[in-house]
Amino acid sequence: MKSQKLANNQAKLEQRARNVLLFQLSKSPKTAQELSKILEKREIPQEIADETIERFIEVGLIDDWATAQSLVSYRRSQYKSKRVISYELQKKGVDDELIASATSELDDSEQDLANKAAEKRIRSLRNLEDEVVRRRLMGYLQRRGFSGGICSRAVAHAIDGLKLPNDAHS
Repeated sequence: MKSQKLANNQAKLEQRARNVLLFQLSKSPKTAQELSKILEKREIPQEIADETIERFIEVGLIDDWATAQSLVSYRRSQYKSKRVISYELQKKGVDDELIASATSELDDSEQDLANKAAEKRIRSLRNLEDEVVRRRLMGYLQRRGFSGGICSRAVAHAIDGLKLPNDAHS
């Protein structure tokens, strides 16, 4: 009788773990480590959580590589630097090798991305004094994780681009 109750309890916990994982994955892609922490908070025993996560990985429902690529793509559209994206991936529990691979193509485009971010941002700062524009653009770019040198070049690029159309009218 006791063994039947244990088996029922085990089955219920396994089903609960599956339901939690499916619900979490329906909201957004998550890494195996993030899901493990969620199951831990839901008081699912570690052995059941590990088995369930392994099964989800086997069938392709959990894919840290795809999650990393998705996050890289999304954060790039928000003009985030490689450093910031790598940090976010580390926090999500993505393996260092996967992080390096997912962010490998980002090295070449850091300056271009910072330039685009500055060009977009400067439109809302047009009516301010030059020094205020420079200061705000630098802060904006630094909060996105770009280095000082890249920020300085991007700010200069954006300000030069802003002044060109005005000079053409003269």
